[in-house]
Amino acid sequence: MRSLPHGTGRWRRIVYGGRVKIALMDSGIGLLAATAAVRRLRPDADLILSLDPDGMPWGPRTPKDLTGRALAVAEAAAAHRPDALIVGCNTATVHALPALRARLEPDVPVIGTVPAIKPAAAGGGPVAIWATPATTGSPYQRGLIEDFAGDTEVTEVPCPGLADAVEHADETAITEAVAAAAALTPDDVTTVVLGCTHYELVAERIRAAVQRPGAPRLVLHGSAGAVAAQALRRIGARPDPGAPATGTLTVLLSGREGTLPAPALAYDEGRLLRAVTPAG
Repeated sequence: MRSLPHGTGRWRRIVYGGRVKIALMDSGIGLLAATAAVRRLRPDADLILSLDPDGMPWGPRTPKDLTGRALAVAEAAAAHRPDALIVGCNTATVHALPALRARLEPDVPVIGTVPAIKPAAAGGGPVAIWATPATTGSPYQRGLIEDFAGDTEVTEVPCPGLADAVEHADETAITEAVAAAAALTPDDVTTVVLGCTHYELVAERIRAAVQRPGAPRLVLHGSAGAVAAQALRRIGARPDPGAPATGTLTVLLSGREGTLPAPALAYDEGRLLRAVTPAG
């Protein structure tokens, strides 16, 4: 691995045939979707998951407080010398991304997670954006709609309680929260943007709740695949889905080494990681 000058004036880390090490951070298991996407693209990549069970949830925190928690979680991951860090949380990206980049770059590229409004709008509409109540109607999300949706009809749908229900794998609460959001989604919607990383873990349940009989198959847009691909691009590593599954897994819980939270194993993305060798 060596550093080469990049056109922006920053230094870009390029990986030449060596091991790839990707860190991901979030307050909870919302990072699982992006983690699984990295795992599928590079089964040989070493993974570092940095969660914050002591400080979750981050959503209700003030931007200053959330940024402080995010910096601590990111620095715990950075101590393991990753090639790149993915912020697997929309809320943390909104409030903490500039501070994270100021602290870690150029040594560690930081990749944020943004709702996939642009590709969703490019496919036509109408489009619904499912997001947390704090994000729905926020200047941040409205700005993305103005910048990328063009003339596409967009409905913002708040999903109170859904991220928390997914975090705890509470089946009853997930069902109720998905049904409530589906009831707020217009019947003519053809595309749903999953504007919270937790929602990608229950994507098919969301599709089933919104899909109208006789209508074309509902299109869902998450961010996990694009974020994983961008992380590899930033370090000059190519996708290699056929690589040997030799990557290791390190889990940090508010800075302490631990294991995946039990609710993670309720989802396909979490079960995919169960077979990954712990780093030792």
